[in-house]
Amino acid sequence: MCDSSPQKASHDQSTWASIATWRMAYEGMVKSSSGLEEGGQAGDAVERLIQEVEANPDYTSVGYGALPNREGEMEMDAAFMDGNSMALGAVAGIQHVLHPISVARQLSRRHTSSFLVGQGATRYAQVNGFEMRNMLTDRARKRWELEAAKTTTPESAGPYRGHDTVGTISLDAHGSMAAGTSTSGLFMKEPGRVGDSPLPGSGFYVDSSIGGAAATGLGEDIMKGCLSYRIVALMGSGLTPQKACDSAVYEFDDLLRNRYGKAGEISLIALSTRGEWGVATNVEFTFCTARKGEEIRILMANPDGKGGTRIEPVTKEWLQEYKRSLKAPIK
Repeated sequence: MCDSSPQKASHDQSTWASIATWRMAYEGMVKSSSGLEEGGQAGDAVERLIQEVEANPDYTSVGYGALPNREGEMEMDAAFMDGNSMALGAVAGIQHVLHPISVARQLSRRHTSSFLVGQGATRYAQVNGFEMRNMLTDRARKRWELEAAKTTTPESAGPYRGHDTVGTISLDAHGSMAAGTSTSGLFMKEPGRVGDSPLPGSGFYVDSSIGGAAATGLGEDIMKGCLSYRIVALMGSGLTPQKACDSAVYEFDDLLRNRYGKAGEISLIALSTRGEWGVATNVEFTFCTARKGEEIRILMANPDGKGGTRIEPVTKEWLQEYKRSLKAPIK
């Protein structure tokens, strides 16, 4: 993509950093961080991290083996944004593609037709040589069959259960930033449904002169507030990433509950061009961080009930239970 870099806000040329949603990003962050440590580009780190999640069938909300829609079909959404050039690419409702994030990144190199949906997105991937695969594993199909037997409408499926977007923002040692997202969306969703994840400003946003943000949760509510853009704008006005996240998420959660009557699950991560990060959430939420000179960490965030966020490391017991749950029988 464009190699030119905008003016960075006091960037330490030796600093690189990444943040990503959920525990499932950890293995990808280990691999992508090694590239950043060696002087690699932020865009490559974003793509590599998300590819790792997309290819792992144990993570039942992104990529291979993820959550089918109401008709038992896999429809995936993904997006990529270059914080230097502001170029972005996205796909929604793409099928049979192992790495939707890579399709989105290639589309970001186009000036027009950079956001493709449905059959058009799938056809583009086929024509351009991306790896195609039946993304519905036997385990995912069994889970769908059990749910379909007791579901009468998409709403009655309790769609939030088990769905999570992998979203990440990376800063490289050159001061360039990139962001990306990938998800299969709500379990038992209506065919054709699209959430916030591929929508710029809602599911993700990044500007290398300020920072970036990415979201996970109930897309229908997140997109009502354009929360990723709001967080970047607040950072641009001088707030730290943590204060920007707290302000955007908790104020919007209150607004939704007052005006709409309820608010779904909303979690946001942010990273500044200085390598500082922030997180805010209205549910229990795990995330991963990496930074030059620091260990890669898995952390737990919860709302503190006072308009802020309580953050602490996950326990060994939590990690053990998490690993067991990935292999648990479908019931």
